[in-house]
Parts: sequence; structure tokens; C-alpha cells
Amino acid sequence: MSALPEPRPIREAGPVDPARFDGEIRPAREPVILRGLAADWPGVAAARRGDRAMAEYLLSFGPTRPVRGIVLPAEAGGRFFYDAELRGLNFTSHEDRLSAFLGELLHIAEEPQPKGVAVQSEKIPELLPGFAEANPMPLVPGVVPRIWIGNRIRVAPHYDLMENVGVCLAGRRRFTVFPPEQLANMYPGPFELTPAGTPVSMVDPAAPDLERYPRYAEAWTHAQRATLEPGDAIYLPYGWWHGVDALEPLSILVNYWWNEAPEGSGGGYDALLHAIYAYRHLPAGERAVWRRMFEHYVFGDEDPAAHLPPHAKGILGPPSAQLFAQMRAILRAIFARG
Repeated sequence: MSALPEPRPIREAGPVDPARFDGEIRPAREPVILRGLAADWPGVAAARRGDRAMAEYLLSFGPTRPVRGIVLPAEAGGRFFYDAELRGLNFTSHEDRLSAFLGELLHIAEEPQPKGVAVQSEKIPELLPGFAEANPMPLVPGVVPRIWIGNRIRVAPHYDLMENVGVCLAGRRRFTVFPPEQLANMYPGPFELTPAGTPVSMVDPAAPDLERYPRYAEAWTHAQRATLEPGDAIYLPYGWWHGVDALEPLSILVNYWWNEAPEGSGGGYDALLHAIYAYRHLPAGERAVWRRMFEHYVFGDEDPAAHLPPHAKGILGPPSAQLFAQMRAILRAIFARG
């Protein structure tokens, strides 16, 4: 185990309007803390009156259905992760009423080492009708907000293939972030089994084992950190790693995920899995050929079909619903042939 120095702080801005958010903050592709962005939300006002008032405020919207919660044994110290043998996860899940989960969080709030309890990624308009209208987010109009509720839990560093604005509604949350370029130094876990939607870092930021994961020391030199108070928000660009520590007995985050992939286009994550299947185990010389092809056709900045007339560009033409439908048909035919 090894102690590492405190990371540099995440850059901060005050509340911003949509023009500055889209014209300055997003193009920089760096995380930014938006202090006080949601300070005038009624939900933040409820949080400032205490945990019970916060719970009552959420329940006042009349939850429409049960929620799926996860429970972590007290001895795990709040860290949602794998089991000791990396064959499963160290928490269980079950459904119940939101009022029951909130009641449990209030009940165990004073315990010195409580079990971890969390409700994650519930779509707010479906669960709490009227909440989004009462607590609006003008930076990302039309994006469905999600709610994350828990006690003092720790979420392993992971990445989302989306842009993200997260608003601290209640309690405090500490974010530790790493740029996408640190992928190899984060020691990602398995694709097939993960506590998040994508592979998580195998390194515990609170107690990094640098003998086992030596390159993590380099990742840490690029880390940034900040703590959010109720009403503060964070902007996380596409693909940035982030570990999240909830620091209070009742901690609530509202987040907004979106990306700008053209409607109808394929999923990049699915393509990555297929690419591993197709290219990972080829001889080095063949992989080098495919690397050049991907750079030319996929990742290069120049139009690979610039030399062709428009009618002959085919799948290399400009994006459209018709083009994506054509590509899906080609792929279905390929898969059907086995």
C-alpha cells in the first residue's frame, strides 16, 4: 500500500448560462465544478433543512413504482466492488418502495459502521412526477434526469460513454477524476462482470497497492479532485474516469447523461467488443494493417472518400438515417452468414 499526495483541484466556475456552457466549457473537454448551479432548487432548500426534510420532499412527489436498491455489508467499508475472488460482486440487490429505502437510510444514519445502501440511476420523470419541473436544469434541455441515493458509499473509478452534468442535491460528494488517456494506468477490470456499466478500476484510490498496480502512480499525477456541496454541480466530459465518494449519511445526486451520436448510429461500446473479438488475437503484422485501416476510415480527420463522387461514397457518405439503416442491413447480412 502507498499514500499519494492530494490531487490538484478540479477547475471551478460559478453558475453558468447555456451559452457559456456550450461555447466555452464543453469545447474545452475538461471537468469543471459549477458552484451553486442549482442553489435555488427547492430540493436543495429541503436538503438544508435536514435529512428527514429531504426524504419527505422526495416522497411528496408520490413515487409511482418500486425502486431497485443495492445493499453492501458493513465490513466492506462502503466500497461497492467485486468479491474477494473476482467471481461476483460484493453487494446484493432487491426491489422495495422508495419510502422503505429512505426510511432505512434514516434509521442507520447514526450507526458508526452502517451497511451500505443505495438506489442508483432511477429515471426521475418516471419515478417522481413533477420533480424535474420543480428543479429544472436549463444547461441540458430535454435530457432525462436520474437520481442516485445512498449513505457513505464509495464508487470505484469508471468512465461513462456520455457527457454528464451531476448535481449534488443532498449531502456532500467527492469526485476524483482522470483523463481518458490514463486508461492503461487505471487497470480496468473485466468487461463481463462490473459494478458499473463499463469496466471499473481495480485500484482502490483510498489505499492504492502500487506494488500490484505500479502504473497507477502515473495516473495519479493526472488526477483532479473536488468536493461538492448541495447545489453544486460537476461537468464530466465524455470518457473521463471518475470515482465518487458520498460523505454523508444521506447523499443524493441528480445527473444528466447525453451524447451527440447521430440518431440511428451504432454503439461504440458494442463495436469495441466486436473489435477485440476480430483483431485482438491476430498476428502483430496483421493487427498493424488493421490499425492503419481504422485510422484511415474511422479515426482520421480527412474524408476517406473525398476522391469519390457523392453517389459512389456509399457507407462513407455523410451521416443520415438512410445511411445508418443501410449499414445495419449490411451488418445483419454478415452476421446471418455466420
